[in-house]
Amino acid sequence: MLEKEVINFEKTAIVGIVTQNQSEEKLREYLDELEFLTFTAGGKVVKRFSQKMERPNPKTFVGTGKIEEIHQFVKENDISTLIFDDELSPSQQKNISKIIEECKILDRTHLILDIFAQRAETSYARTQVELAQCQYLLPRLSGMWTHLERQKGGIGMRGPGETEIETDRRIVRDRIALLKEKIKSIDKQMGTQRGNRGAMVRVALVGYTNVGKSTLMNAVGKSDVFVENKLFATLDTTVRKVVIKNLPFLLSDTVGFIRKLPTQLVDSFKSTLDEVREADLLLHVVDISHPEFEDQIESVNKTLLDIKCNDKPVIMVFNKIDAYKPLTIDEDDLMTEKTPRHFTLEEWKATWMNKVGEQNALFISATQKENFEEFRERVYEAVRHIHITRFPYNKFLYPDYKDAVEKEDKDEEETK
Repeated sequence: MLEKEVINFEKTAIVGIVTQNQSEEKLREYLDELEFLTFTAGGKVVKRFSQKMERPNPKTFVGTGKIEEIHQFVKENDISTLIFDDELSPSQQKNISKIIEECKILDRTHLILDIFAQRAETSYARTQVELAQCQYLLPRLSGMWTHLERQKGGIGMRGPGETEIETDRRIVRDRIALLKEKIKSIDKQMGTQRGNRGAMVRVALVGYTNVGKSTLMNAVGKSDVFVENKLFATLDTTVRKVVIKNLPFLLSDTVGFIRKLPTQLVDSFKSTLDEVREADLLLHVVDISHPEFEDQIESVNKTLLDIKCNDKPVIMVFNKIDAYKPLTIDEDDLMTEKTPRHFTLEEWKATWMNKVGEQNALFISATQKENFEEFRERVYEAVRHIHITRFPYNKFLYPDYKDAVEKEDKDEEETK
């Protein structure tokens, strides 16, 4: 499927390792995700390499024999990019580049940063991505640009003896300082904007990347957020006013989370994550058709814990029920043991999903609008509870649904 969709692709090979903390099954799952990331960035994976090790080799990530095997394959198959599933240290990247000179050497972090750079639409998103890229690049300058290690020379270049690599490091540090100041200024403006939104309840869509948050945003908020079946299709936070029955509230679509999310991105996308921090209610959207959706839930919860948002009220929304297909066992198959992957939706609903927090989970299809009325009713009840707890009841609620719709249509006309 990927081969038909990608026309001008880069031939790519990916590398991962099985360790004490990462089983073979887990590695396969990570490499599947890395292949999807590569496809999103414009590449086509033609080969996967894996090795069992206690821990990554501090010099070349994989063993000496494996790196030679990879090198041979790269030369014989005209591979343009080699991507490692974990973040490489500057010394590992430098050592690998010396052995395999025929192609670019990237790691998972670099790949995600490249996708973010492609997807950034607004000036703010581009500034955030550039800051993350500079922070990633700084310790790797000597490994990526070996010519910079030579001393400057020639007319006008004699001086205190500063090497070109030191000059470039200083330039990058200055650029980082400048970008941080620019982001601080924009953060202040966006903070003011959030403060000017009034006293409406704020609801944020959170979840793993490519689970359907933007599709759900479009369905609920009558907005036109970009949707695509690729990772990180949306980077910029979109905020829309939504009215359900007689109740207006703000709904925001945020950047998707991912396992092994680069720390540089968590830091640089602070303001985007502030939409989550300042939300009154989180809608945790999950792609139930993904075979490892429980691991994705855990990754999102970990990120929410990292940004100190794990104490907010959450509604679990399991999306893409139209695409969910459980594994089946033949009646005469007595050897295969039933696993959660064989569960039907009804069986899943009877598990821990029957009681998530104070209520049970929701099961919907954002594209087919399946169980949508139940979803709207649940969101309405949760937002209304926050309203009447925090604000004077009659001040913020529209008198009836008809008035709410008329006001929403009027606001849309004034915006146009």
